[in-house]
Amino acid sequence: MNGDTFREWMEGILPLLKPNSVIVMDNASYHSVIIDKAPSSHTLKADIIKWLEDKGEVINHSMVITHLLLRVKRLKPLHKKLNPIELAWSSVKNHVRMNNTTYKLPDVKKLLIEGIKRVDAEMWQNFISHTNKLEKQFYEVDNIIDEVLSAEKSDNLLMTLTGDTSSETDSDSD
Repeated sequence: MNGDTFREWMEGILPLLKPNSVIVMDNASYHSVIIDKAPSSHTLKADIIKWLEDKGEVINHSMVITHLLLRVKRLKPLHKKLNPIELAWSSVKNHVRMNNTTYKLPDVKKLLIEGIKRVDAEMWQNFISHTNKLEKQFYEVDNIIDEVLSAEKSDNLLMTLTGDTSSETDSDSD
């Protein structure tokens, strides 16, 4: 597969899709032939703003580059936990695994098609919500790690313990 072949196939498929269909692609190189390159941290702020506004985004021009780039949506490369299509494929493969009794190719193909049809809009939205929550958790962990490392460098490490911190061996009578 290459970019030209994929584009030709995609142009043939697009007219056949129902209104409001969603197309999800992974990061295969032929899915990402760059025609309109997305901005990166090396892109000038004015160019990032223009790129986003060309896509219909309403931008506050006082935003810094890192905040502008949060508006640029791309799947995380090589990070399967943050890619909702991996959850969809897992669901499809699980459907095949749980229902395959003959192990014959025509039956597996039928189960594969059934499994794909099971991934409806609601299920897809749940996959997206799950990966967004997971991404937020990763950011929170990153922030905690940054705080701990910064505190270690400054020797001002402060830990706040919440909840019951006693154990059964702790005693006030000692």
